[in-house]
Amino acid sequence: MLKHLHLLFVAIVIVSFVVRLAAAEWKPELNQQKWLKIAPHVLATLLLLSGIGLVFQGSWLSANFGWIVAKIVVMCVFIGLGILAMRSQGQQRWLAAAGAFVSFFYIVKVAFSKAIFPFF
Repeated sequence: MLKHLHLLFVAIVIVSFVVRLAAAEWKPELNQQKWLKIAPHVLATLLLLSGIGLVFQGSWLSANFGWIVAKIVVMCVFIGLGILAMRSQGQQRWLAAAGAFVSFFYIVKVAFSKAIFPFF
């Protein structure tokens, strides 16, 4: 149950990022609404809490947990690049967004492989 809830939050976070990115580009006034400023923080908190719950439920801290640390570090990178993408314009926005998507796909790959370098 907790795993499915966590995956739901992952999906909601990425979809909301895409929607807010599109709004930042084509309808920037939408991103000025109070609920759209608060919602990403609420979603990120729920995602983090469900992830922490999974760590304890799966007893993953008792074994090799480097992959969990890698996910947390890259999640911070994802958030930073997401903020940069929302606040920038033009090519810098899209480069930051591309970096955020690469970070997201790395996190997903690490989650499935449980390895810090899942591409090797």
